[in-house]
Amino acid sequence: KSVFGRQIRFDLSQGFPLLTTKKVFLRGILHELIWFLRGDSNIKYLVDNGVHIWDDWGFKRYKESFEDKKLNIKNKKYKAKIKNGQILTQDQYVEKIKELPVGHPFVRRYGELGPVYGVQWRRWPASDGRKIDQVKWAIEKIKKTPQRRHIVISAWNPEFVYEMAGKGKSVALPPCHTLFQFNVIDGKLSCQLYQRSADLFLGVPFNIASYALFTMIFAHLTGYKPGEFVHTFGDAHIYSNHFDQVNKQLKRKPRPFPKMKINPELKDIDKIKFEDFTLEGYDPYPPIKGEVTVVGGF
Repeated sequence: KSVFGRQIRFDLSQGFPLLTTKKVFLRGILHELIWFLRGDSNIKYLVDNGVHIWDDWGFKRYKESFEDKKLNIKNKKYKAKIKNGQILTQDQYVEKIKELPVGHPFVRRYGELGPVYGVQWRRWPASDGRKIDQVKWAIEKIKKTPQRRHIVISAWNPEFVYEMAGKGKSVALPPCHTLFQFNVIDGKLSCQLYQRSADLFLGVPFNIASYALFTMIFAHLTGYKPGEFVHTFGDAHIYSNHFDQVNKQLKRKPRPFPKMKINPELKDIDKIKFEDFTLEGYDPYPPIKGEVTVVGGF
């Protein structure tokens, strides 16, 4: 079930918009955002920190490679598995990513998701061979010329999206969070996100909290107070395997938002870490479980 073209707004002076009608996995949100801001595209960092929200996409690429008979791993143990026609289960795949070192061929190849958000944000591949760091550029623009209207960070790079991509270059998941724009008015920094496709039950609560925190981080680093986080949707939908969970959630009355505190010593986006954030006053209802719906493609 879906609608097209909707918008919600959050005044960040009124609290941190972390959903209260079900408990949201904040640790996962924080580590994912740090992963993005590092410019990382391998699930190893997330898996090592107990965050598994991207496992399905990594496993999907691993399984497709196996089915296409493209697996080429130097480790003899894995060659034996391939020779016997065996394939790792998703749990085995994740455990293998966790137990092997970062530089291992299996991790480098099958933990890699391609040029996802962090790569486009921090290492956008330019036609002249440069890697453009949109995040640092935006921070400097906000500091020096906050009145500008072009402080935009884009994740939508046609070179890596579906049929526009060259052979073997397609990203694991075309960016749902297409682009976001910063704006300074009356000493407050606001951010608007355009999200082309929105999984309202599982994904959107993460997205709201993540980009609200992103706005707060940018405000902190540039010397402004947080303003609004504006969330604009293209296709906003509920998958059929989430209908029962959504009906359960709708019966719950929202509670006051918590407060998020950022370490005042944080001065450099490249030095951001999990311990820089403290959540206070979060009183949610119990979590409601739901399976990730892995879709995409033509």
